[in-house]
Amino acid sequence: MVKRVGVTMVLSGLLACSVALPHPAAAAKKQTAKPATPVAKTFTYDEAVNEQMAKKLKIPVYFALPASARSTLPESIDITDKLVDFKHPDGKGAQGDVGLRLVVAKRAGMAKRLAKSGLIQTGDILLTFRSEWGGAGAYPNVQMGISHTGVAFVKDGTVYNIDNPLNPEYLGSDYKSQLTSEHYRTLSLIHIIRPRNLTDAERANISAWATRLTGSAKKVYPSQISFNDDYNAPKYVSGKPVNFVQQLGQIGLGQNPADKKVDMYCSEFAWSLLSLRQCDPATTATDFQGTRIPSCVKQPMEPMHATGDYVFKKSKASYSGLADGPLMVIDSMSLPNEKKTELVKGLFVNDPKKLEKMSPGHRDVAKAMQPRFERLETYYMGVVDGGWQQWRSRAMRLLFNRQVPDNYSPTSYLINTLLPPDNSNRTMDYVATVAIE
Repeated sequence: MVKRVGVTMVLSGLLACSVALPHPAAAAKKQTAKPATPVAKTFTYDEAVNEQMAKKLKIPVYFALPASARSTLPESIDITDKLVDFKHPDGKGAQGDVGLRLVVAKRAGMAKRLAKSGLIQTGDILLTFRSEWGGAGAYPNVQMGISHTGVAFVKDGTVYNIDNPLNPEYLGSDYKSQLTSEHYRTLSLIHIIRPRNLTDAERANISAWATRLTGSAKKVYPSQISFNDDYNAPKYVSGKPVNFVQQLGQIGLGQNPADKKVDMYCSEFAWSLLSLRQCDPATTATDFQGTRIPSCVKQPMEPMHATGDYVFKKSKASYSGLADGPLMVIDSMSLPNEKKTELVKGLFVNDPKKLEKMSPGHRDVAKAMQPRFERLETYYMGVVDGGWQQWRSRAMRLLFNRQVPDNYSPTSYLINTLLPPDNSNRTMDYVATVAIE
């Protein structure tokens, strides 16, 4: 959605030479009294820090994630930023260990530190997370506070981002944003979602495509690729060829005719770019010149129905839906029915004061979508209540799915991580959330 809107140490040492030096014993005492802060090595839980972060984030529990969503990380992480294992207060005593991995980071030099640590790797999905959306109304709550999707690629030890719109707001004035464009400079929170089982070759391909597209962005945007502001009109159609992915490849290769255009919203662009991960632009260029979709094009995640069947079946082949995020988080906690009912009812309450914290563009969308999303309450409540009410929810699910095209919204990448780790439809893992100070 577019409108969302060591020199100091040297100087200190030189100044110390111009004043009376302390006694060596006193200096040694002072040094032992203030040891250097150790480098954080893993995500750790601290009750006092947890309380501080809860007050800072102020998010509803369904904006957090169960531990099952998390990717496996090394035991030791080379980064100086604080790593916090945040557990949501409303999830204490519940199953699922609901919370977030927080990388509490200073903005300066962040792109290099995140690259060095491995917490962001080429191909990772970067989700703009608006914590202030929590409790604002049905639309922002169901979206779990996610407003935008970008893709990361790492070059020369630095994280770069590529986003659609391919313009300075997202790519920076030099079109080489290292999380430093206007959009990323004004963010406080970014979820990192990692596609599963990316190989080194696939990461190299993603980086190559991203480099080509950012390098030609001034030329091809918006003349050949533009922004689709209708999230309800994806290019993907079930059972049809993904010609738009082929066209994105043609644009990256300089093969697309100047008068031929494709428009994509941010998460659609990310889905398309990841679909090119098995295509080496240096060796598969001729494959993109024909009318057939190159065989190397592979979708990274099945586009979702409006609602899924996981909350009913919970099988290894079950799938999640675009509107199922908060419901799946609540379901994972195994709370008493009265507590689940309380959370669900609160999820669909519209709060005008909190709506005012949203950007004008997102606020307008939230108000327009409120009546549609309110109808989800009956579906949610049927799942929570169980019994014969579930049959009503199942019927509503079929109706929703007929009305809404299969899609890959910004939130869909996060929702995919809510499926069990051994689910056949799960292709994404949650890595962490960067909390920028």
